[in-house]
Amino acid sequence: MKKLKSLISIALVAVMSLLGAGCSSKDSGLDKIKLAEVTHSVFYAPQYVAIEQGFFKDEGIEVELLGAQGADKTMAALLSGEVQIGLMGPEASIYVYNQGSKDYSICFAQLTKRDGSFIVGREPNDNFTFDDLKGKEILGGRKGGVPEMTLEYGIKNSGLVIGEDTANGEVNVRTDIQFGVMAGAFTGGEGDYVTLFEPLATSIEKEGSGYIMTSVGQETGEIPFTAYSALGSYIEKNADLIQRFTNAVYKGQQFVQTHPAEEIAKIISPHFTELSLEDLTTVVARYKEIDAWCQDPVLKEESLTRLMDVMELAGELNERAPYNEIVTTKYAEKAMK
Repeated sequence: MKKLKSLISIALVAVMSLLGAGCSSKDSGLDKIKLAEVTHSVFYAPQYVAIEQGFFKDEGIEVELLGAQGADKTMAALLSGEVQIGLMGPEASIYVYNQGSKDYSICFAQLTKRDGSFIVGREPNDNFTFDDLKGKEILGGRKGGVPEMTLEYGIKNSGLVIGEDTANGEVNVRTDIQFGVMAGAFTGGEGDYVTLFEPLATSIEKEGSGYIMTSVGQETGEIPFTAYSALGSYIEKNADLIQRFTNAVYKGQQFVQTHPAEEIAKIISPHFTELSLEDLTTVVARYKEIDAWCQDPVLKEESLTRLMDVMELAGELNERAPYNEIVTTKYAEKAMK
């Protein structure tokens, strides 16, 4: 898609600058992986657990985390070779495959199974429904990204119309504000509502600038929201490393399924020093409550099909990508054994 090509070209400039600032660690004898995450969020708790509990080190891997702020920038980092693995929505792999790229990204391990963002409004509303968005403006994120498309999916399934004519009840989903500055734009007065990931949503609520209304993922159901991807050429040359990486991810997934929010929060707290342990526990419990995390890293075909249904409904997909081309499950399946 021409649109994604331009987005990635622009993102490459930002990513090269961002990643150039990354710190290199001392030689530890471990295989070093640069991992770009689409955003830094408690939503990815299984990953941070795997890091802090030493699951990656047990597999002989040292992970360097880099924040890319958006799937387009994460994919740009992957395509440029600045990182080896990207954590982002599978839609990015679909877009790149449909461009006809010879060396496209392949999803090898799914991490989350529903939208991890929350709708934040300006006034408290314990009885919020999507109908409350009628005639309102909501900051929805980058057009073509899974968070924005999932939001549109929920709005349309509620019988509402998306458009700029709010006076006649349409919902104006704004896509003109960059993912990384949506919270600041909202607190600065933009929009009636905004979609935010944790811990941003809780931080906004704590400072009295907004109130969490509902979980988008809880309202819209399961979808392969974020997965680990690598270029096909990299996977082919580093199959053992990809397997060990997936093993560690699976251990993290199993841990969060079997341990309480308080323990998980304490473990991942070094990654979220801006939050008190009490607030972090609240956020972890919120994600556990909506069943956000996959129990295993297998990205199933029916899940990808549902994602492409959402993309088509949003008008962002002209051609479906073959499941067997952009997804491999052999590493996830072996990890589970």
